[in-house]
Amino acid sequence: MSDIDLDDIERRMNGATESLKSEFAGLRTGRASTSLLDTVVVDVYGANMPINQVGTVSVPEPRMLSVQVWDKANASAVEKAIRNAGLGLNPMLDGQLVRVPIPELNQERRAELAKVAAKYAEQARIAIRNVRRDGMDTLKKAEKDKSISEDDHKMYADEVQDLTNKFVGQVDEMLGVKEKEIMQV
Repeated sequence: MSDIDLDDIERRMNGATESLKSEFAGLRTGRASTSLLDTVVVDVYGANMPINQVGTVSVPEPRMLSVQVWDKANASAVEKAIRNAGLGLNPMLDGQLVRVPIPELNQERRAELAKVAAKYAEQARIAIRNVRRDGMDTLKKAEKDKSISEDDHKMYADEVQDLTNKFVGQVDEMLGVKEKEIMQV
């Protein structure tokens, strides 16, 4: 019994869904969100730093982001980092403030984003299945070592499978919500 930690398995599966939430937050849906720039890394002071460590990201309007850069010398580096981040954004430098208008998404771009969301969801499902496999391997080893009975093995295996089904269901639900959000015109 001591080898099987269902709480740990559940915690690890929950970590996969939390990771998916943060990846989904970075997907652009046509609305401005500060999390859109979370993946942007700026080359300043001879190092790569997340954008939130060189300035304050805010949403002054529904279709606009702004980055108030703390050190004026880094403003152009922030603008360049946003432009080169592959987010399809065109920032404008205004002194220490970098304005980032969020353009309308066309139908083709929406379809691309939906595919990216599906890819993120599949990665989360794979992570959950890997945790399941680890749990099942632990159960097999525990039964082989005679630390649990065959009946206990079956009971724990069913619980691990129930957790897997629960978290894969959550991933599918999250994907459905995100796809709907992306495809809204």
